[in-house]
Amino acid sequence: MEVKIGVQHAPREITLESGQTAAEVEKAVAEALSGEAKLLSLEDEHGRKILVPAERLAYVEIGEPAARRVGFGAAL
Repeated sequence: MEVKIGVQHAPREITLESGQTAAEVEKAVAEALSGEAKLLSLEDEHGRKILVPAERLAYVEIGEPAARRVGFGAAL
């Protein structure tokens, strides 16, 4: 699943492919914004952790990745 994170005072957003479900990502964001956690902690599909201070979150966009086509004449 593709996740985009906007960080205040940063010119670029953070984009990652996560193996977590949309519900897991949403729960992590809610915990960070409610003050239960000081950091938003997500893990990408390669096992790397992304940590963002909760006070710096501007937005989090949760979406499905686009299907990758293989070959020259891939049918729709």
